[in-house]
Amino acid sequence: MNKKMYIAGKEATANKTLDVINPFNNKTVATVPAASKEQVNQAFKTAAIYQSKLTRYERQQILQKTAELLVKNKEEISDIITSELGICKQDSLYEVGRAFDVFSLTSQLVIQDDGEIFSCDLTPHGKARKIFTHREPLNTISVITPFNHPLNTVAHKIAPAIATNNCVVCKPTELTPLTALKLTEIVYEAGLPPEMISMITGWPEDIGSEFIQNPEIDMITFTGSVAVGKHIANTAGYKRTVLELGGNDPLIICNDLSDEDLVKAAELAVLGATKNSGQRCTAVKRILCQQNVADKFVPLVLDRAKKIKFGDPQDMKTDMGTVVSEDAAKLFEERVLKAAEDGAEVLYQPERQGALLPPIVLDRVKPSSELVVEETFGPIIPILRVSNDVEEVAKVSNSTAFGLSSGVCTNDLRTANFFIKNLKVGTVNIWEVPGYRIEMSPFGGIKDSGLGYKEGALEAMKSYTNLKTYSLPW
Repeated sequence: MNKKMYIAGKEATANKTLDVINPFNNKTVATVPAASKEQVNQAFKTAAIYQSKLTRYERQQILQKTAELLVKNKEEISDIITSELGICKQDSLYEVGRAFDVFSLTSQLVIQDDGEIFSCDLTPHGKARKIFTHREPLNTISVITPFNHPLNTVAHKIAPAIATNNCVVCKPTELTPLTALKLTEIVYEAGLPPEMISMITGWPEDIGSEFIQNPEIDMITFTGSVAVGKHIANTAGYKRTVLELGGNDPLIICNDLSDEDLVKAAELAVLGATKNSGQRCTAVKRILCQQNVADKFVPLVLDRAKKIKFGDPQDMKTDMGTVVSEDAAKLFEERVLKAAEDGAEVLYQPERQGALLPPIVLDRVKPSSELVVEETFGPIIPILRVSNDVEEVAKVSNSTAFGLSSGVCTNDLRTANFFIKNLKVGTVNIWEVPGYRIEMSPFGGIKDSGLGYKEGALEAMKSYTNLKTYSLPW
């Protein structure tokens, strides 16, 4: 099947192509254009010229219609996600649901006035005036998205752009472009002026620089690896840049938990590590279990992990599909082997089949192990036995270069408050997985996980606009 990309609503081909491969069976799902720099430049020029005049009501209607069309087409979209990414149908249907939330919630936010009023007669030097604020669109936004959430990540970039009357030129990853192309067709169907979005497929080495350095770009929003994010930061120049990068998120299991609580914690640990095949920047990558409860907790994790049914992603009974490629699966296996050589106990490791990497449970992983120092983007469940001293636990948690999210299982308010204050991350969730959020709440990390600028629908709408003030006599 040959697919076309979209430049301001017009279907486009290219001299070069790229194949989209199903990681489960290694079959070609579709062939898409591999755009040239000239085509990308054309898309940015078109976006820079176009000035959207959509009212708030019109934008609200487009966003809500998009949400409705996502639900109407959920099975088709889910099939596309599963075929190009390899995650199971359960996870891909969940992905569609999250994208619905993004567009639905953004449609509610767009009709809320975003201005403020400041009285000026507040001091002896003040005047009888009022200062007002309102937000104006930037106009041309460069969007670069990753493979792991081929629908939801794109939705998080596009919906706020529609809400703020901006134009978007988007490059989805070459690994999973089909979902993004389908979303583009849906927003066109929902009534979005075609000039407001271009969806460009291609190779990073051919067109990546245009998405960073094109002179028409007002802002770059990127989700992906730390290495690429830092490259963008170093080369973008005088452009607004929002980077949502990798994570190495801990789930901390505290020693105040009862036997019943430990069962709940084990459930969170395993689901947090394996949903979406572990391919979330906010997935549980390190389980920090305090010594006093570790002997009880570890068997519970092992038991829960063994219940996960992995296999054919299209089978609705399958709980977990593949990772993105066989090469990725091999890399994660190598890190497991190194951890074992370094003293970790491998408790559960079914045989890998190509990109189908089963959940792997390890106990007594050292904090210095590459498995938990680097972002291991797969369904690995590493347990680190840590001190009963919360300060020592915080040190271990903060010892990596990442600072995205965290989860803490405790019933002690003082312990909860300690970790909220002392974990060097963007989010601390008590009795939830690190990645828990709603699609409009602020989201983002610090350190190598990001520059502290937040995403989520509301924060993205702020970053996609300039704040103008004006004053009037009163």
